[in-house]
Amino acid sequence: METLRDALLFVHLIGFGALFGGAFVQFRDEMRVVNAAMLYGALTQVLSGILSVGVIEGNDEEINHTKIAVKFSIGLVVALLCWVNRRKLDLPHGLFWGILALTVTNVGLAVFW
Repeated sequence: METLRDALLFVHLIGFGALFGGAFVQFRDEMRVVNAAMLYGALTQVLSGILSVGVIEGNDEEINHTKIAVKFSIGLVVALLCWVNRRKLDLPHGLFWGILALTVTNVGLAVFW
């Protein structure tokens, strides 16, 4: 089970890398979009996060449900924002920076909480 947990963590981190990297490459662009890396990275993070919690709880390990609920909520909002805006040819700057800020906030919560 520990190998499965580690594999899910690896996939979760790949999802973050895709989401953040997909946004990062657009920093200097005037027109920003939800690219495939952002969309699939966000969806990967939500799905692998849910599966990780299931594996951890299946091993009767202690888990902070409040932290997981907050992280899941933020991840779900990011995924929904990416999904709904995936076909727009130009994202409003506030929406783009909001997606990026929520992504970084979620990582901060994972590390420091």
